[in-house]
Amino acid sequence: MMSTTRTTADRSAVRTLLRLWPYVRPVRARLFTAAAVAVVASCTGLVIPLVLKWLVDGPVAGHDPAGVWLGALYLLLLGIAEAVLFGIRRWLVARPLSRVEAEMRAGLYRRLQRLPVAFHDRWASGQLLSRGTTDLMLLRMFLAFPLTFLLVNGVTILVGVIIMLVQDWMLGLVILGPAVPVMWTCAVFERRYARVARRAQDQVGDLTTVVEESVLGIRVVKGFGRHRSQARAFRELAGRLRGTELRKARLLATIWGVIVALPELAIGAALVLGAVRVADGELTAGTLVAFLSTALALRWPVDSIGFLLAMTQEAATATERYFEVMDEAPEDAAEGSGEGTAPGAVGVSGAATASGSLPVPRAEVRAGAGAGIRFEGVRFRYPDAPPGSPPLLDGVDLHIRAGESMALVGATGSGKTTLTALVPRLYEVTSGRITLNGVDIAEIPREELRSRVAVAFEEPTLFSASVGENVLMGAPDGAGKPELDRALAIARADFAHALPQGTDTRVGEQGLSLSGGQRQRLALARAVVGRPEFLVLDDPLSALDVHTEAAVEAALRQVLADTTALIVAHRPSTVLLADRVALLSGGRIAAVGTHRQLLRDNAEYAHLMSGRREESR
Repeated sequence: MMSTTRTTADRSAVRTLLRLWPYVRPVRARLFTAAAVAVVASCTGLVIPLVLKWLVDGPVAGHDPAGVWLGALYLLLLGIAEAVLFGIRRWLVARPLSRVEAEMRAGLYRRLQRLPVAFHDRWASGQLLSRGTTDLMLLRMFLAFPLTFLLVNGVTILVGVIIMLVQDWMLGLVILGPAVPVMWTCAVFERRYARVARRAQDQVGDLTTVVEESVLGIRVVKGFGRHRSQARAFRELAGRLRGTELRKARLLATIWGVIVALPELAIGAALVLGAVRVADGELTAGTLVAFLSTALALRWPVDSIGFLLAMTQEAATATERYFEVMDEAPEDAAEGSGEGTAPGAVGVSGAATASGSLPVPRAEVRAGAGAGIRFEGVRFRYPDAPPGSPPLLDGVDLHIRAGESMALVGATGSGKTTLTALVPRLYEVTSGRITLNGVDIAEIPREELRSRVAVAFEEPTLFSASVGENVLMGAPDGAGKPELDRALAIARADFAHALPQGTDTRVGEQGLSLSGGQRQRLALARAVVGRPEFLVLDDPLSALDVHTEAAVEAALRQVLADTTALIVAHRPSTVLLADRVALLSGGRIAAVGTHRQLLRDNAEYAHLMSGRREESR
């Protein structure tokens, strides 16, 4: 499980939040209009104290009932106007902000699809899920409320202070007394709350990961009776998150206490001083009522500073977490067309590869020299491997001729699966190169490369879709039932037709409603449905029984006759599918030959095969 907590001490919330501008820019007109409407609504509320002053010093003092009713009508109209304006503001921001959230979520999903496998190896899925759900919800809430009301309340406080100073400068200075300690408290609060908010959001990601893993692995949890230990691990993480949230609550309570208490004391002092001055005849009662009404009208803008700052810090943290993913370099970053960038951002044109080469047209690739798959001095080290550790693959040289099937054999952990993952560029070679028909795969756009290289993994992954949709993922657009039926027949997956809705039956999350052998056969069907030019199979028959394996092998021989294939083999029966066998040992290809030759001439290969024959008995 990976936690991505980073220090926020040197992070500027304003600079971080400005990164949202490309997403907000398309809807800026409505947001600016909504902010202007909110400012007018808030300032409308400040007119009410002036009407009260006129009412007290005029009709009330002059015992004019008609004037009192007129003043009451003015107050009613002002209240209605304020309510209507705030309603308009809400209407203006609802639709555009839901659009911003949807576009950001779609951009994050597109970027996750384009990020290399090495990125997904490092990141916990719960951390990514929390960024696409909780964090984006926080950003929408920030854009809808704190962003607007930090401006609105700031303008309201400024206008209100000016009105109070105009009414009576002495009482105005009394009200302004707490300004300095309140601003200092806000500055301290902002720094501390930023760190705690980041910790809480990272802990939400960790908690999401535990829940997801427990649900997906529920069979293992129940099978080994580990529900108590899983519940204990969940409680520990939930307890840490609760402690962090309580820390946030304590910080918010502290600033709120300061922000509420100091202005209240100032209002109380102004009331006493004002009452004395009214008694001495230095101030009219209407002026004191208007002054105090204005001060009370400013209580909400001042009191809200604390949680507005808290929401702003949480939004800044959410923005930071969002762009941690968006800033990761995608596969073939130079090939992209701006997919996953913010609306309005300029994408890179063309499809140049990371090395600066132009993509190779399909016809040119097929016509290249050196037909087949060739590994030339391939070295590979995982990106997160400790510095100085030896590479997993160290100088692999291997040529699989066009139309040939090559079995790859080696001890557990020798790097067989990693080697096969290099062909479709799920990982990038550290050095050396791999060519298809004489062309370096680094010069072929990934979309083109993966349309020509089909892969079936040892651990089959199925999606929450129908059987047909899962299989046809490996076919070009437009493929239909004939291609589906052919692939199912080759993989001996005819059981799909007997399912309740046939090939339209949904297989459920991870395909867990099917057996391991059924999932593996569907994955194999997905690999062959598109009639690939190159086929990479990672022990595709490991979950099959002996009889099904023999039937699948017979059908596979027909497919392998028309393609160039690299097959990771753990069973002698799978090895016999191939024309030749390569032994991977010590990060290199130690021997190449037919199965019979290697059994006779290579002791390591003979040992591996003899052990596996024993295992299969």
